[in-house]
Amino acid sequence: MRYDYVVQIRVLYFAVFRERLGRDSEPLELADGTTVRDAIATLATRHAAIAQLRGKFRIAVNEEFADDDTVLAERDELVLIPPVAGGAHHVVLTGEPLSLDRCIAAVRGPGMGGIVTFTGMVRVHSHGATIDHLEYEAYAPMAIREMTRLIVEIEAELPGVRVAVEHRTGVLAIGDLAVVIAAAAPHRAEAFTACRAMIDRLKDSVPIWKKEFGTGGEEWVGLGP
Repeated sequence: MRYDYVVQIRVLYFAVFRERLGRDSEPLELADGTTVRDAIATLATRHAAIAQLRGKFRIAVNEEFADDDTVLAERDELVLIPPVAGGAHHVVLTGEPLSLDRCIAAVRGPGMGGIVTFTGMVRVHSHGATIDHLEYEAYAPMAIREMTRLIVEIEAELPGVRVAVEHRTGVLAIGDLAVVIAAAAPHRAEAFTACRAMIDRLKDSVPIWKKEFGTGGEEWVGLGP
């Protein structure tokens, strides 16, 4: 396929990526207008290690964290960032659709005897009103840090447990997924306990706010009109 214009970027690899790929960088030629999502898809077809670790790393462009829709430009520097020490937990806050499969993949393992999941969806009725849509707003840096802290807390309380969470932001329609959680443990009782603890504590302490739009007008949940 030919393009009217292409851009050249540089991809940097660290830690597990550097070891598995046997290199610390490589050039990548992309079509003009290519997004981070497209670039990662291209790299995943080139390197099995990247395909295998999808959902377990973040992306930075020119030393700033970037989302999937970021458009890449000539001479950009794209970095695949694996989890850092103390931060190897699957915590996602995004305006894109959530993935329960990613959460399950993040917690499953040979020592786990059971995985319990929670999926929170936007429902059509709430407190007697018919809902048209919801809007979630978050203080993103603090929300990510707090969700990570809760996972660390729960995993310390229940040794052997692993927890993963994803939460949406932005406008959600009826039936959209707002939050997904997976908790794995050697035994089912601890998996159930961890999953319930995560959703309860998340709703209590993480700075994510929900606004309902429906027949009764619009309202920030928990505050009133």
